[in-house]
Amino acid sequence: MRVTVIGCSGSFPGPDSPASSYLIEADGYALVLDLGNGALGSLQRFRSLYEIDAVCISHLHADHCLDLCGYWVARTYRPSGPAPRIPVHGPEGTAARMAKAYDLDPVPGMSGAFDFRTLRRGPYDIGPFRVTTALMPHPVEAYAFRIEYDGKTLTYSGDTGASETLVELASGADLFLCEASFLDKPGLPAELHLTAREAGEHAARAEAGRLVLTHLVPWNDADVSFKEAKASGYEGPIDLARVGAQYTL
Repeated sequence: MRVTVIGCSGSFPGPDSPASSYLIEADGYALVLDLGNGALGSLQRFRSLYEIDAVCISHLHADHCLDLCGYWVARTYRPSGPAPRIPVHGPEGTAARMAKAYDLDPVPGMSGAFDFRTLRRGPYDIGPFRVTTALMPHPVEAYAFRIEYDGKTLTYSGDTGASETLVELASGADLFLCEASFLDKPGLPAELHLTAREAGEHAARAEAGRLVLTHLVPWNDADVSFKEAKASGYEGPIDLARVGAQYTL
């Protein structure tokens, strides 16, 4: 399984990265996990838009789903003819939300390009991957993912506040992509995002093999995020997510 960071900026695109998106590949199958604003352009550096087999959307905030609009255009109006429909797995109401985002009639909306499917808790199969999801604490319906292939495991937090369920989902994961939106300070809102320190604490309790800090908000100093995660007690390797970084599991 190969994991490529397509976008890792939190809440809005930054100067060095689009918003959230990750390319997961195995056995010739390509799964895009989130497609936040700006990610569609970055994705084309690593895979043809017409060689993607499925998309999963963790939640319906713009920084995780909005580039489905551009992707609908690319698949619908391709000069050689419309591309085949592909599955898009997302929270309840994803099809309606995306139609509204592009000012389309709800029916057919984007259904000519995308076969919208409601996320299940799992485990279930998407291509060669075994996928398990869990609901996370966030202001909207939001999911984290555990993706397994050939004995290796990736866990992606999506957007979340502190969550023991996330620790369980990441248990023993070889790679843990965990959001680290906040730096430590008093008065942080509950059930919204994690600090980098909390990301490290979650990784330590999960005994994850490698922690990649992602959803890094542009107004924060990423080096401070890294230092706070290092001070969390997690003893495994820690990386700051960056566009183009690849991990082979």
